[in-house]
Amino acid sequence: MLTLFDYLPSQNGWKVRQLLAHLQRPYRTQIVSIFEGEGRRPEYRAISPTGTVPAIRLDDGRVLAESNAILGLLADGTAYLPDEPFARARVQQWLCFEQERVESQIGTLRHWTMTGKLARRSEAMVNARRDAALKALGILDGELASRAFVAGDAYTIADIAVFAYASHAEEAGLSLQPYPHFREWLQRVRAQPGHLAEWHPYSIDPHSAGELG
Repeated sequence: MLTLFDYLPSQNGWKVRQLLAHLQRPYRTQIVSIFEGEGRRPEYRAISPTGTVPAIRLDDGRVLAESNAILGLLADGTAYLPDEPFARARVQQWLCFEQERVESQIGTLRHWTMTGKLARRSEAMVNARRDAALKALGILDGELASRAFVAGDAYTIADIAVFAYASHAEEAGLSLQPYPHFREWLQRVRAQPGHLAEWHPYSIDPHSAGELG
Protein backbone atom coordinates (compact mmCIF):
# COMPACT_ATOMS: atom_id res chain seq x y z
CA MET A 1 0.00 0.00 0.00
CA LEU A 2 1.19 3.51 -0.80
CA THR A 3 2.52 5.54 2.15
CA LEU A 4 1.95 9.29 2.27
CA PHE A 5 4.36 11.32 4.40
CA ASP A 6 2.22 14.26 5.41
CA TYR A 7 1.82 17.29 7.69
CA LEU A 8 -1.87 18.05 8.01
CA PRO A 9 -1.77 21.89 7.85
CA SER A 10 0.19 21.68 4.59
CA GLN A 11 -1.91 22.42 1.55
CA ASN A 12 0.82 20.75 -0.48
CA GLY A 13 -0.13 17.64 1.42
CA TRP A 14 -3.81 18.37 0.74
CA LYS A 15 -3.10 18.21 -3.00
CA VAL A 16 -2.06 14.57 -2.76
CA ARG A 17 -4.86 13.69 -0.34
CA GLN A 18 -7.31 15.24 -2.80
CA LEU A 19 -6.08 13.27 -5.79
CA LEU A 20 -6.01 10.04 -3.80
CA ALA A 21 -9.61 10.71 -2.77
CA HIS A 22 -10.63 11.26 -6.40
CA LEU A 23 -8.88 8.03 -7.39
CA GLN A 24 -10.34 6.18 -4.40
CA ARG A 25 -6.87 4.78 -3.83
CA PRO A 26 -6.10 3.42 -0.36
CA TYR A 27 -2.99 4.62 1.43
CA ARG A 28 -1.45 4.85 4.85
CA THR A 29 -0.32 8.13 6.40
CA GLN A 30 2.89 8.85 8.27
CA ILE A 31 2.87 12.29 9.90
CA VAL A 32 6.10 14.29 9.77
CA SER A 33 6.36 16.87 12.57
CA ILE A 34 8.03 19.53 10.46
CA PHE A 35 8.36 22.23 13.13
CA GLU A 36 9.75 19.77 15.66
CA GLY A 37 12.61 19.01 13.30
CA GLU A 38 11.56 15.63 11.90
CA GLY A 39 12.06 16.91 8.36
CA ARG A 40 15.76 17.47 9.07
CA ARG A 41 16.43 13.92 10.21
CA PRO A 42 18.67 11.89 7.87
CA GLU A 43 16.13 9.08 7.55
CA TYR A 44 13.50 11.49 6.27
CA ARG A 45 15.98 13.40 4.06
CA ALA A 46 16.58 10.06 2.34
CA ILE A 47 12.90 10.20 1.35
CA SER A 48 12.53 13.94 0.76
CA PRO A 49 15.90 15.63 0.07
CA THR A 50 14.59 19.06 1.12
CA GLY A 51 12.92 17.70 4.24
CA THR A 52 9.52 18.98 3.14
CA VAL A 53 6.15 17.26 2.81
CA PRO A 54 4.50 15.59 1.08
CA ALA A 55 6.42 12.57 -0.06
CA ILE A 56 5.30 9.07 -0.93
CA ARG A 57 6.68 5.56 -0.74
CA LEU A 58 5.38 3.16 -3.38
CA ASP A 59 4.64 -0.50 -2.80
CA ASP A 60 8.02 -1.45 -4.27
CA GLY A 61 9.91 0.87 -1.90
CA ARG A 62 10.66 3.69 -4.31
CA VAL A 63 10.13 7.18 -2.91
CA LEU A 64 9.15 10.48 -4.47
CA ALA A 65 8.93 14.00 -3.03
CA GLU A 66 7.48 17.35 -4.18
CA SER A 67 3.70 17.65 -4.37
CA ASN A 68 3.32 18.38 -8.08
CA ALA A 69 5.69 15.59 -9.10
CA ILE A 70 3.61 13.23 -6.97
CA LEU A 71 0.41 14.47 -8.61
CA GLY A 72 1.90 13.80 -12.03
CA LEU A 73 2.89 10.26 -11.13
CA LEU A 74 -0.38 9.30 -9.47
CA ALA A 75 -2.55 10.92 -12.15
CA ASP A 76 -0.77 9.23 -15.06
CA GLY A 77 -3.25 7.18 -17.06
CA THR A 78 -6.27 8.79 -15.39
CA ALA A 79 -8.73 11.51 -16.37
CA TYR A 80 -6.81 14.00 -14.21
CA LEU A 81 -3.80 14.17 -16.57
CA PRO A 82 -4.30 14.21 -20.36
CA ASP A 83 -2.47 11.74 -22.59
CA GLU A 84 -2.31 14.11 -25.59
CA PRO A 85 1.14 15.78 -25.51
CA PHE A 86 0.08 19.42 -25.87
CA ALA A 87 -2.77 19.12 -23.36
CA ARG A 88 -0.39 17.40 -20.96
CA ALA A 89 2.17 20.16 -21.40
CA ARG A 90 -0.53 22.74 -20.62
CA VAL A 91 -1.13 21.01 -17.30
CA GLN A 92 2.62 21.09 -16.63
CA GLN A 93 2.67 24.81 -17.49
CA TRP A 94 0.16 25.55 -14.74
CA LEU A 95 1.85 23.24 -12.26
CA CYS A 96 4.98 25.38 -12.74
CA PHE A 97 2.92 28.55 -12.34
CA GLU A 98 1.46 27.19 -9.12
CA GLN A 99 4.84 26.57 -7.55
CA GLU A 100 6.38 29.87 -8.66
CA ARG A 101 3.41 32.24 -8.34
CA VAL A 102 0.85 30.68 -5.99
CA GLU A 103 2.42 28.41 -3.36
CA SER A 104 5.53 30.55 -2.95
CA GLN A 105 3.59 33.82 -2.66
CA ILE A 106 0.03 33.20 -1.43
CA GLY A 107 1.07 30.12 0.52
CA THR A 108 3.96 31.85 2.24
CA LEU A 109 1.95 34.96 3.06
CA ARG A 110 -0.86 32.79 4.46
CA HIS A 111 1.60 30.83 6.59
CA TRP A 112 3.13 34.00 8.02
CA THR A 113 -0.34 35.40 8.75
CA MET A 114 -1.75 32.27 10.39
CA THR A 115 1.31 31.54 12.55
CA GLY A 116 1.97 35.05 13.83
CA LYS A 117 5.18 35.44 11.84
CA LEU A 118 3.97 38.40 9.79
CA ALA A 119 5.14 40.86 12.46
CA ARG A 120 8.62 39.30 12.34
CA ARG A 121 8.97 39.97 8.62
CA SER A 122 10.07 43.30 7.17
CA GLU A 123 7.45 45.58 5.64
CA ALA A 124 9.24 45.43 2.30
CA MET A 125 9.23 41.62 2.32
CA VAL A 126 5.54 41.44 3.20
CA ASN A 127 4.60 44.01 0.57
CA ALA A 128 6.58 42.17 -2.10
CA ARG A 129 4.80 38.92 -1.31
CA ARG A 130 1.42 40.65 -1.28
CA ASP A 131 2.02 42.36 -4.63
CA ALA A 132 3.15 39.09 -6.20
CA ALA A 133 0.16 37.23 -4.74
CA LEU A 134 -2.30 39.78 -6.12
CA LYS A 135 -0.62 39.60 -9.51
CA ALA A 136 -1.04 35.81 -9.51
CA LEU A 137 -4.74 36.12 -8.67
CA GLY A 138 -5.14 38.66 -11.46
CA ILE A 139 -3.52 36.32 -13.96
CA LEU A 140 -5.75 33.45 -12.90
CA ASP A 141 -8.86 35.61 -13.09
CA GLY A 142 -7.98 36.71 -16.60
CA GLU A 143 -7.28 33.18 -17.78
CA LEU A 144 -10.43 31.76 -16.23
CA ALA A 145 -12.58 34.34 -18.01
CA SER A 146 -12.34 32.21 -21.15
CA ARG A 147 -12.38 28.61 -19.92
CA ALA A 148 -13.84 26.48 -17.15
CA PHE A 149 -10.63 25.11 -15.66
CA VAL A 150 -7.02 26.15 -15.29
CA ALA A 151 -5.48 24.13 -18.13
CA GLY A 152 -8.53 23.82 -20.41
CA ASP A 153 -12.10 22.60 -20.43
CA ALA A 154 -11.51 19.65 -18.10
CA TYR A 155 -10.67 19.43 -14.40
CA THR A 156 -7.09 18.18 -13.94
CA ILE A 157 -4.29 18.07 -11.41
CA ALA A 158 -3.53 21.67 -12.43
CA ASP A 159 -6.79 22.69 -10.75
CA ILE A 160 -5.99 20.63 -7.66
CA ALA A 161 -2.56 22.24 -7.38
CA VAL A 162 -3.69 25.84 -7.90
CA PHE A 163 -6.74 25.44 -5.65
CA ALA A 164 -4.66 24.19 -2.72
CA TYR A 165 -3.30 27.61 -1.74
CA ALA A 166 -5.15 30.05 -3.99
CA SER A 167 -8.48 29.07 -2.46
CA HIS A 168 -7.12 30.18 0.94
CA ALA A 169 -5.95 33.60 -0.25
CA GLU A 170 -8.32 35.38 2.12
CA GLU A 171 -6.48 33.76 5.04
CA ALA A 172 -3.43 35.64 3.75
CA GLY A 173 -5.36 38.91 3.99
CA LEU A 174 -6.12 39.08 0.26
CA SER A 175 -9.60 40.03 -0.92
CA LEU A 176 -11.09 37.89 -3.69
CA GLN A 177 -13.77 40.43 -4.51
CA PRO A 178 -11.93 41.83 -7.58
CA TYR A 179 -11.67 38.37 -9.18
CA PRO A 180 -15.13 37.14 -10.24
CA HIS A 181 -13.93 34.52 -12.73
CA PHE A 182 -11.55 33.10 -10.17
CA ARG A 183 -14.34 32.91 -7.59
CA GLU A 184 -16.60 31.09 -10.06
CA TRP A 185 -13.79 28.61 -10.70
CA LEU A 186 -13.47 27.98 -6.96
CA GLN A 187 -17.11 26.91 -6.93
CA ARG A 188 -16.59 24.61 -9.92
CA VAL A 189 -13.69 22.92 -8.17
CA ARG A 190 -15.65 22.54 -4.93
CA ALA A 191 -18.46 20.92 -6.93
CA GLN A 192 -16.21 18.11 -8.19
CA PRO A 193 -17.17 14.62 -6.96
CA GLY A 194 -15.02 13.64 -4.02
CA HIS A 195 -13.85 17.17 -3.25
CA LEU A 196 -12.09 17.35 0.11
CA ALA A 197 -13.51 20.35 1.92
CA GLU A 198 -11.67 19.52 5.13
CA TRP A 199 -8.49 21.45 5.88
CA HIS A 200 -6.34 21.77 8.98
CA PRO A 201 -5.25 25.14 10.45
CA TYR A 202 -1.70 25.65 11.68
CA SER A 203 -3.16 26.15 15.15
CA ILE A 204 -3.44 22.35 15.55
CA ASP A 205 0.37 22.36 15.77
CA PRO A 206 1.66 24.43 18.71
CA HIS A 207 5.16 24.30 17.21
CA SER A 208 4.17 25.96 13.92
CA ALA A 209 4.80 29.48 15.24
CA GLY A 210 8.49 28.68 15.43
CA GLU A 211 11.02 29.25 12.68
CA LEU A 212 12.51 26.39 10.74
CA GLY A 213 16.24 26.06 11.10
